[in-house]
Amino acid sequence: MNRDMNAINIFEKFEKFSEHWTPKIIGELNGQQVKLARLKDSFVWHSHENEDELFLVFKGTLIMEFRDKVEKVREGEMIIVPRGVEHNPRTENGEEVWVLLFEPADTRHTGEVEHEKTVHDQQWI
Repeated sequence: MNRDMNAINIFEKFEKFSEHWTPKIIGELNGQQVKLARLKDSFVWHSHENEDELFLVFKGTLIMEFRDKVEKVREGEMIIVPRGVEHNPRTENGEEVWVLLFEPADTRHTGEVEHEKTVHDQQWI
């Protein structure tokens, strides 16, 4: 946990891992965690019953699928998925997308959905 009040270089943190769909924690404040994730291809349809999620795109274009629409989130843009809304983040054409996530510390990676991509023990970097 980074509690020493030093600046965090987000691009350097992205260079510390290469796994897709495996969020890494880089900070915590007020019961919320700041996470980084590299995304590629499709994830899994899921929702978080009690937590909103913020996705801020640093590299690439995130495709956020909802049951009734699709949103493209480009570099420098963000999207907030409200609690209880089913969604499926994905990328297109094999592109890798880098995102910063902001969500409550107790947020389960894939909500109530158990999937091979579900990560139970997210690591600090």
